[in-house]
Amino acid sequence: MDFNIESRNNSTLIQIQSEKLDTHIAPALKSELVLISGKGEKNIILDLEKCQYCDSSGLSAILVANRLCKNAGGTFVLCGLNEAVERLITISQLDTVLTITGTIDDAEKMIS
Repeated sequence: MDFNIESRNNSTLIQIQSEKLDTHIAPALKSELVLISGKGEKNIILDLEKCQYCDSSGLSAILVANRLCKNAGGTFVLCGLNEAVERLITISQLDTVLTITGTIDDAEKMIS
């Protein structure tokens, strides 16, 4: 599996286990996000600590998660970005749209 999903107190944590969030992983991640949201979960934390690379399909999956949470009145938090992924998000100006923290703990504090 390319990602782990874990239910927390008041959120769902998704940890990407692959070095790349790209066309091989993004479609499955999007499907999973829709399922999680469909079950009524409105707070999602996406941890990209192990991820070294993200392409446009990966960004698209991140934006899907953000939109699903926002539409449900919840919070989407992105955490554990490395330099390359953070640069991509900044260049795409998504740092102004997304809630980004350094760690899972910080992300959980944003939600509670």
